[in-house]
Amino acid sequence: MTLPSDLSVTCLCAEWCGTCRDYETAFAGLGERYAGTTFTWYDVEDDADVVGDLDIETFPTLLIRRAGHVVYLGPVLPDPAHAQRLIETYAEMPADEAVRYATATAERREWQALCDFGEGG
Repeated sequence: MTLPSDLSVTCLCAEWCGTCRDYETAFAGLGERYAGTTFTWYDVEDDADVVGDLDIETFPTLLIRRAGHVVYLGPVLPDPAHAQRLIETYAEMPADEAVRYATATAERREWQALCDFGEGG
């Protein structure tokens, strides 16, 4: 499957987390599988100046953007197949529907402000 050009995926993790260290290779593999799509890895402590006030409680956490809007922000199982299903679900969503979805609830509208650290991540 080719992903739309307006989709990006960010993994939010921490170096001290063994699960994150194990998952990093799998996440990189997804980036290779979907070449042409931006996959970014942020360490919530080392990249705190980028991540800002975003409070991540469970690792790994994925942030998926579609059409410039955050459509998913939440923990995932440390299994690349789980992340792949999530990514492909949002990739199949038409861009205008993604925008409506991203702004449909107060929580999702808050994501837009909290995750304003660049389209690629």
